[in-house]
Amino acid sequence: MARFAWVMLVALLGCGGDSSHDDGGLDAGFDGGLVADGGSDAGSDAAFDARVDGAPDGGFDAALDAAFDAGLDGAAAPGFGAIAGPCPRITGELSTSTASLFSTRLDFGDDPFDVPEDVSRLTPGGQEIWMEGTLGGSSGESEVFAFEVLARCDGAALLKSESEIRYVVEGAKTDILVDFGGTPIGVSVTRAFVFPPSEPYTVALAQDLLMRKLSDILESSANVAPEDRWRKQILVVMAYADMHAESIMSAWAALDPSITADTIVYVVVTDGMDEPLY
Repeated sequence: MARFAWVMLVALLGCGGDSSHDDGGLDAGFDGGLVADGGSDAGSDAAFDARVDGAPDGGFDAALDAAFDAGLDGAAAPGFGAIAGPCPRITGELSTSTASLFSTRLDFGDDPFDVPEDVSRLTPGGQEIWMEGTLGGSSGESEVFAFEVLARCDGAALLKSESEIRYVVEGAKTDILVDFGGTPIGVSVTRAFVFPPSEPYTVALAQDLLMRKLSDILESSANVAPEDRWRKQILVVMAYADMHAESIMSAWAALDPSITADTIVYVVVTDGMDEPLY
């Protein structure tokens, strides 16, 4: 996986942006769908590899099935907010024991998510997550749209929300439990953001975020009750701008395999009127 890896990384880090509305920066990488594998050899497995992937065929909602059946190769099913470019396919990574990194963009344009009028425009799973809320904090919108991307790109179906997942030992919790064609997957959600938004989002900040969230994922995976046990976890990082995504990718590439484990990190850069997510 080391082929042209660091060339891609250097290209990404050399074209940062500091605005959620910046159309440059990582566009080439996101339009292709980035994936990186890790977990065995830190020198070679921290490589970035661009690829265009198609969306899988249906299996979760009639409206979304129709979009996939129409032959929209690599395109997202319709929903609130435009998922830019082909969707990265992650289903092939769900049964592996290595870490991986994917990315895409979610553009709200000039239409922010308004409550309650826009809730009905979400997928059924997104609506359920919104209605049930979260176990504290103000992360409801980010969790909803993390699920929306997974549902519209890869057919994820909601199994349980945060309050429904059971553990044998109390501690770190996972935000949602989803199903990918019969494979249960835990999903944790975080946000790469600093206030004020124009302030630099450094690699050090990104590393601290990833270390905390990936450590929590290891803890919740060890403690989840047998009836809710997932195959592996996805950490969805909602990134405010290209700068934030670049720092997350750079920090992830430098992490020890004991921290990245077999977790999929899925970076979603948000554009347009995305303030409700942050």
